[in-house]
Amino acid sequence: MSGVAPLGSGQVPYPRVASLKEAGAFRAHLDKTGIRIAFDAELAAASSSPLARPLTVDGVRVGNRFCILPMEGWDGTPDGEPSDLTRRRWRNFGRSGAKLIWGGEAVAVRPDGRANPNQLLLLEGTQTALARLRADLIAAHRDRFGADADDDLFVGLQLTHSGRFARPHLKDRPEPLAAYAHPFLDRRFPGGVRELSDADLDRLVLDFVRAARLASDAGFRFVDIKHCHGYLGHELLSACDRGGRFGGSLENRTRFMCEVIDGIRATAPRLGIGVRLSVFDTVPYRKNAHGVGVPETSPSGYRHAFGLVDGDDLEPALEDARAVLRLLERKGVTWISVTAGSPYYNPHVQRPAFFPPIDGYLPPEDPLKGVARHIDATARLKAAFPGLVFVGAGYSYLQQWLPHVAQRSVREGLTDFVGLGRMVLAYPDLPADVLSGAPLRWKAFCRTFSDCTTGPRLGLVSGCYPLDPFYAAHPDAACLRDAKAALRA
Repeated sequence: MSGVAPLGSGQVPYPRVASLKEAGAFRAHLDKTGIRIAFDAELAAASSSPLARPLTVDGVRVGNRFCILPMEGWDGTPDGEPSDLTRRRWRNFGRSGAKLIWGGEAVAVRPDGRANPNQLLLLEGTQTALARLRADLIAAHRDRFGADADDDLFVGLQLTHSGRFARPHLKDRPEPLAAYAHPFLDRRFPGGVRELSDADLDRLVLDFVRAARLASDAGFRFVDIKHCHGYLGHELLSACDRGGRFGGSLENRTRFMCEVIDGIRATAPRLGIGVRLSVFDTVPYRKNAHGVGVPETSPSGYRHAFGLVDGDDLEPALEDARAVLRLLERKGVTWISVTAGSPYYNPHVQRPAFFPPIDGYLPPEDPLKGVARHIDATARLKAAFPGLVFVGAGYSYLQQWLPHVAQRSVREGLTDFVGLGRMVLAYPDLPADVLSGAPLRWKAFCRTFSDCTTGPRLGLVSGCYPLDPFYAAHPDAACLRDAKAALRA
């Protein structure tokens, strides 16, 4: 992955996507930079759009090719139940028109796995509230699209343990529970890191299985066993130097995943299972004196990544993902949500953006290059595993070009579904507008200002403060503006 020269001005030398208003300008920039992103200059009529085609797999019919990706709102109750803000966000998911809801947001399977003290929890005491949250989403979908509109709506729940990024009690107090000692990430936790024992992981397997059963009883059609973004499941996949039953060999590093899947199959046999997987990773990055992200170490000899990208050749980095996907395919897991990296140590890889969050760094590459990497990785894996169902990610940075790239990607079989994350916070009606042929609202497209990330970094709720009038008027908006002004000063 190539870097850029130091930027004394604190600005990045890449054009904003919003400035590439015509297809010719967008294509010229891609050609000039050698970034390979295919797109259709014109959107197809709604009746013939590839994005409108349903997909049926294993008896599950999903009505179109838009997927809402899971996002944490930092706005649940201290007990782990949804708040009014959570319910509003999920109703927007229902009204969006997307027919695949990949988990709604990350839900911790036990208290010490929460990424923040307001993350949702799935326990016996919170099950009813989460069932109502699902019902709210479905009711909103029916209200907008008709009484039978949920017949082809597929709603799941993402189950997680945040591992070394857990903050279960105070928003400013990490309580990391790691899979292994990490020579670089451990330094970010001056209070120390506790490594989970094999016995700890055995108990956690049971917690995931219990949570999956509760999700099934609450009406969710599938659960996602989260293995991405540096959280515990993902970190276990890179535990090459860990001893015991959960480290070293690939068989050991995937043992946690496999035992959770087997436990769910035995306990909730009708429940679907998906895996959101970071299919490639890089070394950790940090901010240099100019505010630009730079590698914290060289990829040479680095043993702590699952799918290490070294340079611009993505093919070798995907060998780890292929090995895991072969295993999942043998176990009958069909639904795969592709992502990459982590928001904590290489956010430009995981979530390409022009503007960094308050604790982030300026992008070391044109963020469109990061989008292209996501699309390429998904396309390569789809070609290698045509029987699996893939959800692609990284599309939000495309902004007004998102529907054009999405249409081409689905039409050419580069992905089965186009995942929307930040975009749906800014423009929740985007799928419905695209699929109905309605005029697209230029000013509603996410511009990757990263306030939906900066807010939680400051202990505030997550929402689109710049573009959603509801959050612009929220009391946390003033706190966010003051914090950003202080940083600029």
